Amino acid sequence: MITTEEALTLARNIVHSWDWVTEVEQPEPNRLDVYLSRIEDLVPIVTALRVKRLGYLAAVTGLDLGVEAGRFEVLYHFCAAAAVITLRLRVGRGDTAVPTLTEIIPGAEPFERELSEMFGITITGLTAPPHLYLPDDWPAATYPLRKDFDARILAGGNGSGAGD
Repeated sequence: MITTEEALTLARNIVHSWDWVTEVEQPEPNRLDVYLSRIEDLVPIVTALRVKRLGYLAAVTGLDLGVEAGRFEVLYHFCAAAAVITLRLRVGRGDTAVPTLTEIIPGAEPFERELSEMFGITITGLTAPPHLYLPDDWPAATYPLRKDFDARILAGGNGSGAGD
């Protein structure tokens, strides 16, 4: 079985051998954060991690960096031993399409569907039905984990804040 340090060293070697990384940080002794520079580099780096059998996909999470920033960050967390390798990919609020990983990792589907439903990030190549977590009658283009989400829309309010 691979040790935590071996997993981190292998991950560093993989990401440093390609031009798809803008930055690599080690925020904690057992973590490695890898910042990808381009969306199209996601599938090749995930494939490289899988070929080396470097852990499993533990989660995919989204971060809304705010309306002012105009960006989301999508984090792909891989675990090997006690090591956590996180691929971090920034996408624009208006250009929020990322490729599905389901052909490489079939178990990525529920994570990707959640990302799509909660943030409105389009997952290209994902063929699953639109709702997994939200009710079927959920208002279109209403994403509850975005920072600009206004729950008053659900209660029939106009969400403008006027007169509230």
